[in-house]
Amino acid sequence: MKDRTPVLTGRNNPKIKQIRTLRQRKGRDETGLFLVEGIRHIGEAVEARAQIETLCYAPGLLTSTFAKELVETQQASGTLCLALEAEVFTSLADKENPQGLLAVVHKPTWTLNQLNPENFPWGVALLAPQDPGNIGTILRTLDAVGASGLLLLENSADPYHPSAVRASMGALFWYPVVQTSFVDFIRWAKAKSYTIYGTSAHGSTDYRSVEHYQLPLILLLGSEREGLSPEQAGQCDRLLRLPMRGRVTSLNLAVAAGVMLYDMLEKL
Repeated sequence: MKDRTPVLTGRNNPKIKQIRTLRQRKGRDETGLFLVEGIRHIGEAVEARAQIETLCYAPGLLTSTFAKELVETQQASGTLCLALEAEVFTSLADKENPQGLLAVVHKPTWTLNQLNPENFPWGVALLAPQDPGNIGTILRTLDAVGASGLLLLENSADPYHPSAVRASMGALFWYPVVQTSFVDFIRWAKAKSYTIYGTSAHGSTDYRSVEHYQLPLILLLGSEREGLSPEQAGQCDRLLRLPMRGRVTSLNLAVAAGVMLYDMLEKL
């Protein structure tokens, strides 16, 4: 890769300042853009044909042949590619010891109206999750079991937060993620004849006793702190519990989702 692109050295370059705003949710919400950091994640974005607005790279940090080829391919396709001095690049990166590659990507636009039992036979709905890392991890698990996508209800953490993007390991680019209200979710699910399986410590059925899960289905998980309210639990067709034999009263949200999704995979 013989790169003759001028290297930007100033942190106050207007383009650099604009990119830096995407580290905050306000900047992401206002622009419809988000940051993707790391070679593997950007490779997944390219393969999934995500709309990349800008590709930033640091020649002094970039040692991977694959990464250099990514830059060349994006340059050839007309994507704006910015070569940055290592110090400037590091000021944009979320991780320590960055790999030297960062992309500005347009958020995909998904709505509930685009989803139906044919293209979304089974998925997960999370009620107001607050940890972006959990969102990304659940997306990664959805990919692992071959589920259809993720619904984020009410005041959710941002699925395009750097921690969520990183934890998804590229799954974010392949599956629909829809943010909506609980009321609209219930209206949609009932209209499309989805079976809603909720999880709760107060569930009447041990998940292990379920013999078969009925498609199309949604696995509904409550918030990390509060779980499902009685009213929300009342909207579920079946309310399942995971046995807790120790002193703790609940599992991490992503762990609970993983247990349930693999059980569903075996019993569909």
